[in-house]
Formats: sequence, C-alpha cells, structure tokens
Amino acid sequence: MKVFLIGSTQYDKKFQETKKQYEKWGHKVRLPAMDFHELNELEITSKNLENIQWADLVVVFWDGRSTGTIFDLGMVFALNKPLKIGYLEKKSLVEFVKQYEQKHICERRD
Repeated sequence: MKVFLIGSTQYDKKFQETKKQYEKWGHKVRLPAMDFHELNELEITSKNLENIQWADLVVVFWDGRSTGTIFDLGMVFALNKPLKIGYLEKKSLVEFVKQYEQKHICERRD
C-alpha cells in the first residue's frame, strides 16, 4: 500500500515514527512537502496534491489550526481518498475528519 502523511511541521517527529512503522509493515510512505524544504506555498501544495493522488491511504496529523493541512484535507476529500487519523488535537473540524475516516472504514468492510 502507498501511504502519504499530511500535517504541519510541528509533527515531524510523529511523521518519522509513523513512516518507520508503515515501512516495517511493508508499505511505501511519503512525507509532506514542508516550508523548510525551501519550497514556496504553491510548490508545497502542488507536491502534496501529487502525493495525495499517488496514495492509497492518507494519514493526518493535525492541530486543528494549520491552514495548509485544512487545504490538504480538502484535496483528500475532493479525491475521495481513504483517511486515517494519526493524531488530532480537538480544536476545529475534528468531527468532520472523524466522520470522513469512519465513512471509509465502513465502506471497506462492505
């Protein structure tokens, strides 16, 4: 399975830990484009879109405030990609993300 992680730079440690775990299970994993990679906002968004399209599963780490992650979640929703919650801080849009994850879990069981 191809897995893409999304979220803000503050979760880099969680990204690395999750990447190692998924790779241990035999999956291919890509990390999000971040501003510390010397990319501008358009380049980050474009790269993340490519990776969301590539992925079989998207895993989100979100503080409820990152506008970039909101944008990425919108792309996940628009592309109807399965979503797994890696970490969510209860700030905003949390129920939407949980409901979206549940929808895909239920559909995979059918």
